[in-house]
Amino acid sequence: MAFKHFALVSTALAGGLLASSVFAQTAEPAPANKVEEVVVVGFKKSLADALKTKKNDIRVSDGISAEDIGKFPSENIAEAIQRIPGVQIGNVNGRGATISVRGLGPQYAYTTVNGQTFKTANFTDGFRYDVIQTELASGIQVIKSPTADMDAGGLAGTVNIDTVRPLNLKGRKLVFAAKAQKATLADGDMTPKLSFTYADQFMDGKLGVFVGGGYQKLTDRADYSFMDRWYTTTASNTFAAGSVAVPAGTTVPRRPRYRRIDRETERAQINAAVQYKPNANTDIGFTAVYSHDYTTYDVNQQVFLFGGLGTIKINEVKDGLATKIVANNFSMENNRQLETRDLTSSAYTADFKYTGIEKLTIKGVLNYTEGKSYLTEEAAILAITIPSATLDMSDPSNVTFTPSVNLSDPSAYAYSKLTRNEYPNGGLTHNDTDETSGQLDAKYWVDQGALQSVSFGLKYKKENFNRLRHRRDRLVLGYYPTAAFTPAMTTASAVTDFLDGEGSFQSGWVVPDIDGYHQMLAKEGVTIPLQFAPEATYGLGREIKSVYFLADLKGEIFSVPFRGNVGVRSEATKQTVDGYLTTPNPNSSADVRIAAGTYSSSNDYNNVLPSANFVFDLSPNLLVRASAAKVLVRPILDSNTSLATTINSSVSGGITTYTIALGESKLKPLTANQLDLGVEWYYGKGNALSFAAFSKEVKNGTYDTFVCPASFEGVTLSDNGTDCVGTNKAIYDITVKANDPSKNMIKGYELNWQQSLDALLPVNGFGVIANYTHVTQDKSAKFQLRNLSENTANLTGYWENSVFSARVSANYRSEYLQNSADSFFARETHIVKDRTQIDVVLGYTINPQLSLSFGAQNITGETEEAYYLKDNIWQMTAVTGPSYYLSFQYKL
Repeated sequence: MAFKHFALVSTALAGGLLASSVFAQTAEPAPANKVEEVVVVGFKKSLADALKTKKNDIRVSDGISAEDIGKFPSENIAEAIQRIPGVQIGNVNGRGATISVRGLGPQYAYTTVNGQTFKTANFTDGFRYDVIQTELASGIQVIKSPTADMDAGGLAGTVNIDTVRPLNLKGRKLVFAAKAQKATLADGDMTPKLSFTYADQFMDGKLGVFVGGGYQKLTDRADYSFMDRWYTTTASNTFAAGSVAVPAGTTVPRRPRYRRIDRETERAQINAAVQYKPNANTDIGFTAVYSHDYTTYDVNQQVFLFGGLGTIKINEVKDGLATKIVANNFSMENNRQLETRDLTSSAYTADFKYTGIEKLTIKGVLNYTEGKSYLTEEAAILAITIPSATLDMSDPSNVTFTPSVNLSDPSAYAYSKLTRNEYPNGGLTHNDTDETSGQLDAKYWVDQGALQSVSFGLKYKKENFNRLRHRRDRLVLGYYPTAAFTPAMTTASAVTDFLDGEGSFQSGWVVPDIDGYHQMLAKEGVTIPLQFAPEATYGLGREIKSVYFLADLKGEIFSVPFRGNVGVRSEATKQTVDGYLTTPNPNSSADVRIAAGTYSSSNDYNNVLPSANFVFDLSPNLLVRASAAKVLVRPILDSNTSLATTINSSVSGGITTYTIALGESKLKPLTANQLDLGVEWYYGKGNALSFAAFSKEVKNGTYDTFVCPASFEGVTLSDNGTDCVGTNKAIYDITVKANDPSKNMIKGYELNWQQSLDALLPVNGFGVIANYTHVTQDKSAKFQLRNLSENTANLTGYWENSVFSARVSANYRSEYLQNSADSFFARETHIVKDRTQIDVVLGYTINPQLSLSFGAQNITGETEEAYYLKDNIWQMTAVTGPSYYLSFQYKL
């Protein structure tokens, strides 16, 4: 069924729910002498629980609570967290995947489960929330001001996911849930999700057991049209000539690309907990979490490699952009890449709490967590010559690109027309990260004046990050296949309806048939060796020893009650980076280098991190919150930063590009001095209004510098104004990462409003949640935050009673900058335009045991658009389309 039909159905359901609410309000009232207990359940209960937690917390925090056991108020944990003030979401193929807190990107937030590290499977992406199913969480807190007893590592904040403690539940719980989901742009039928939850207590309530599990299958699709590279003309017009004058400094598009990504994902998750309280003074627990995500990617690309002088003719220049051009006799690559990503994350935690000594509480935790990823890729790349193509970018909202060759015609790829016919081109990557930790905490209740208690603690943890890279490329054999190795093309898997009608681009193309290439390779009898890539292989180990002191305070100042804490944490870090010394491969066709030895580089540093958090209760429902702290994040790992020297190469249009990141093992950790000041007003039932201002003075931020030395490994290099080019005609992208000696001041404010409308409307059950965050940074600093939206806002309107519920949410994010570390589509940076996404959830509780719900994400089909340098320079259009689900939950 077309999604517009679902939109109509959802609208009708919403109308029905509203009518039902009116009916519920006008039904015959209960007898006047009968007093009924009002029990708040569902979404309103989750809001009330989160609000209560926020009010009672000494720290600056916001959170979300589950509506019921096994029932979280969002389809995806990242999508739930984005409703919190100051949190921005990053999407992958339309799914919420990563988050940024107060403008700092995914790598700057620290994620924990029950207060302990939970390792993500691919440590170069930042924590991936999309691989964790929502059934894991009983509540989530985003902690923006730390206390001394918390692990350091969250420069932006700490996101803590709490799981169920079985003795906190009453009685036996057994819940089954099923869901059918569909992304409208993706091929195929609806996909299933199944989950169960079991909890019970034994031995007269002394022993609690919890087990939860789930299986999920998902399909999605994303289409991208983007400009991968640009020329900038010089006074001599080095790169382009045409029918109009082309001033120096004109931006000229030089590499349009189409990219379609079809994904199929299977996920399994299990989490279990045992809690034992043999007496009133002892609490022992064990928690295990295991998550597995297996995703296949079918990536189809068209890469149009415009040439230089004489091949590009410019027919119009406006506002510094070549808006109309004709490209002649250039290479076009039809690239199909199949990928698999096998990801696992797990954590095993044992904890105890003992209160049997007067005024003393002792706690301890042992935790082991591991993330593993096994990534494979194999590509078939065919290249032909395109006689001509026209590109019109004069209207950024309707870019037109028309090549002279019909890309959907298999005959365009006849063997005689090929300039490249390569299979396989790809590799294998293993990423493995783990952490082992132990901590011991003691809290002594002093109760002397304003000093309530003092806490001491120590922690030891050891973490490792390891990356192992191999390649398997046809070109290592040093020749192209003969005519017998004819191009294998397929129309069965051809790309159609590209971009879902957005823009004036070709709507489809024929694609390489990977199975056909498998068969031809087997017939040829050639074995493609798997080659170790030492230049992309490295290891990183850290040993971290921590000790802290924390004092809890409570008293009055000028008759104003206050509560708070002050503390200091000291962390000593020993870091070792191991890598390979490499030399060029004597086989010039090989895409790997030769290991010539190993190296090890160490870096030790100590950090003292003070913190203070205070709440002043001006009245029972009005408070002022103030916090100050020093926070840090250790040098991060992403696709552009490995701390070891890495060299990667690729071939396109017959030109080899070497991407070289020089070693950065001596980078210092990023630190920030931060301040928070806020006021919060809690009024009525479930209502609150709050304002908070914050600042972070970031030190040792990192920045990249592109360099073009006189030579690299004996090859003479020169800068032609666009690329660093060697005498071997290869392109060298060489970057150096360094700490910024200056400081970047990040500051902003948050507004949050939660309001029940029962007292304002004749129909009970309506309410609204709204928040707005504004963040700015010092634009003069070398270290600049990417993925920073200066303005974000969320608005949710809801209605519910004991039977029906409805929610409509809008999430707004203003424009933000990305580079190649953040997005494949931002090789030379781009700015993603502002965007608003609207989601809907409808619910129907048939009886206390059975409930149904319908949800839709991005119901308006909002696209993602980006520009380059100025907003008149189109750079990207991305389409993911809406998605929806139908679900039921049954409780025994």
